[in-house]
Amino acid sequence: MENDLLHIQNLIYEIRGNKVMLDKDLAQLYGVPTHRLNEAVKRNSKRFPVDFMFQLDENEWKSLRSQIAISNINRGGRRFAPYVFTEQGVSMLSTVLNSNLAIEININIMRAFVKLRHYAFSQPETNEQIAELRKLLMLYIEKNDKRVNEIIIALNNLIEHPKESKRIGFTTE
Repeated sequence: MENDLLHIQNLIYEIRGNKVMLDKDLAQLYGVPTHRLNEAVKRNSKRFPVDFMFQLDENEWKSLRSQIAISNINRGGRRFAPYVFTEQGVSMLSTVLNSNLAIEININIMRAFVKLRHYAFSQPETNEQIAELRKLLMLYIEKNDKRVNEIIIALNNLIEHPKESKRIGFTTE
């Protein structure tokens, strides 16, 4: 089971600030062709608002293709950018793909999402690093505030007691 979770975690990407899974990866996990998965989703489109599922734009698709080495259309790859599913979208898929395999896979996917979330929030180094950065920032601001204050005092002194300047050149007095 741990291997399954690790495999699923490797299929989760971050796109537009969301943790998502590709339609082709989900279809493979569920044991159905990608076009069948997408057909089932389209037949039930009201169950999949944009925060549950969206289609990648051309730049996102190109970037993802280069990251995970998906072939392009000239070599038999897909013609359209894939759909991606957020955690809620994956959960909704279980209502659309109603088979024992779909239910089992969906449970494992939900566990993988939860494990990723727990990992992200449980990193003590991250919290300590943030606290350390906060301290450094406050020290920096404090030191620079003193410098800015010194500059303001110097400017005020110049305004109140301007230096006398010597005249250069000829005078007609």
